[in-house]
Amino acid sequence: MGVQAEANLCDHSEICTSYIKDSIANGTEWHIALLKAIGMWTTPWESWRGCTYAYVIGGEAFDWILLAERLCADLTGIIPGSEYETMIFYGCLPEGLTSSELKQLVGFNKYRLMLNYWYGVVVEEALQLSVENEVRKETVGKGVINYDYFDEEMFHRLYGSDRMSLLAEFRNAYGVKQLDSIDLTEIKEFTYWLFKLRIRTLAPARVASDTRKGLKSLKKLLGGNCYGEHRIFSLE
Repeated sequence: MGVQAEANLCDHSEICTSYIKDSIANGTEWHIALLKAIGMWTTPWESWRGCTYAYVIGGEAFDWILLAERLCADLTGIIPGSEYETMIFYGCLPEGLTSSELKQLVGFNKYRLMLNYWYGVVVEEALQLSVENEVRKETVGKGVINYDYFDEEMFHRLYGSDRMSLLAEFRNAYGVKQLDSIDLTEIKEFTYWLFKLRIRTLAPARVASDTRKGLKSLKKLLGGNCYGEHRIFSLE
């Protein structure tokens, strides 16, 4: 990224945070101001304070929570701490929003990308955990505990192959180096790729069943921590 591009990015982020601050000062609810600023945001990734933030996964899925965390970093004392933590950890806002209201705040295209992230990363991760727990119960019931087996069997059941083979295939598809390590951004990209693989290769009825299983698992994980009408996306 060149000097001019970095300067433009800095200006862009300052415009968004200033918009939030001014909107709150003029009486707008903080989460409404934040969502409008998210709708204004146009940069798919940025390097900020020594860290790289990738907001768009696979060119199709928008990690709005990561951007919200980034924008709120300069709003300490303006946003109630408990409400901020509930948003970051559970994806919940102080008041519920209809899908129509959310689309109006962030724009249709960004709303669609947010949905892609919700189902392709968040729900997919919950589905993986659910299937891994199924494998664990089956195996432990036979008196065997093998954590590597739990993970590998989950990948076979959902995606038809082992983790390392799938990771290598994903990296080849995107021209990514075959490294021994994987960072958080690549984990999200890999998860979204696995989601698309599952959608592409499994029967629609199986896909629908797995989606319901993932949503059920996510609801169980959250417990009573803010699910239902205050979530941006439903768990039903």
